[in-house]
This record gives sequence, structure tokens and C-alpha cells, in this order.
Amino acid sequence: MNIGLFFGSFNPIHNGHLIIAKYVLQNSQLNKLWFVVSPQNPFKSPQSLLNENHRLHLVNSAIEGETDLKACNIEFKLPKPSYTINSLTYLAEQYPDYKFTLIVGSDSFQNINKWKNYETLVSQYPIIIYKRPGFEVTQDFGANLTILEAPLLEISSTYIRSLVKKSLSIRYLVPDAVKEEIERNNYYRSALENKA
Repeated sequence: MNIGLFFGSFNPIHNGHLIIAKYVLQNSQLNKLWFVVSPQNPFKSPQSLLNENHRLHLVNSAIEGETDLKACNIEFKLPKPSYTINSLTYLAEQYPDYKFTLIVGSDSFQNINKWKNYETLVSQYPIIIYKRPGFEVTQDFGANLTILEAPLLEISSTYIRSLVKKSLSIRYLVPDAVKEEIERNNYYRSALENKA
């Protein structure tokens, strides 16, 4: 079983994430793709993060009925902040019959040499890169790379959170189920509620 791992805060998950996920699945040898929800990214401030269980629930809401997509909470059980190599090592131990491939944007890949134990990561795991405008892949760091021209939406989780704070519509930016959950639970309305 070939599993693609799409790591992220997904704060919240949006249609851009889902379009990339489906494109990667349809244009690779992967059987399934897992959204690995990171409780705390070492490169991001935890202040703006919705509780990880709420973010996991939003991912599950977004992909309900999809048999080749899965929400993964593996990093909830590991020390924080979340380091990709630790998660990959743990997953490889838990699922010895699975082959794991990392999915990253070309912007993130440019900094992969700053990641913890990146040499081990690039030598042991294939990487699928989806290109982002302005971030060309100029070196491979010794990794087994596949580069895809996935369709990209110029939206971000930061932008979605700013719309929610201003009580503006996020329809068409996120799946309807995610929009309904955010509205029902008043997620991202204020700094205080972000930590709920």
C-alpha cells in the first residue's frame, strides 16, 4: 500500500488543500492520501491555532465519504513541536507493510535542509512536490523527487480566519461541512475562542 502523507496545521482545511490532495492521488502511484494534522508546527506560532481535535474534526468533515483520503492524528501522540522525521519513523514502525511518501509544496521543500534530520528523511522517503508560483525546485538535496504542476487556489487558512473574524462569508473557500462546523462552533471568532 502506497500512502501519501500531507502534513499541515489545516487551520482550517480548505478547498485548496483538497484540490492538491486529489490531483496528487490521480497523478501518482499512491493508493491513499492521509492528512496528517500537526498539533504544533515548529515553524509556526501556536497562538493562532485552533485546538488540534477541532482541526482534526474539520478535516474529517471535509473528506467524509472519500475512500482514498484519511485524517491522521498520529502527531497528537508524539512530543511537541511536531517534527516530520519523528512522525515518519513512528508510522513506519506502526505500518511496516506500507510505503510512505511525503507531499510538500515547492516553497516548503526549499527549506527542507532546515528540517530536523533532513538527510535521513530525503534518503529514506520519496517526496512528491506540488509547485507553488515563485518557488522553483533548483536543487534536490539528494531526494527521490516527483514534481507535479497541481492546480492551485490562491487562498490560505490565514485569509479564511480573517474573513471569519470579520463575519464575512467563507462559502466556496471551504467545503460546506467545514463552513457549517466553523459557524456552529464559533471557531476563529476571537483569540480566546481559538484556544477552546
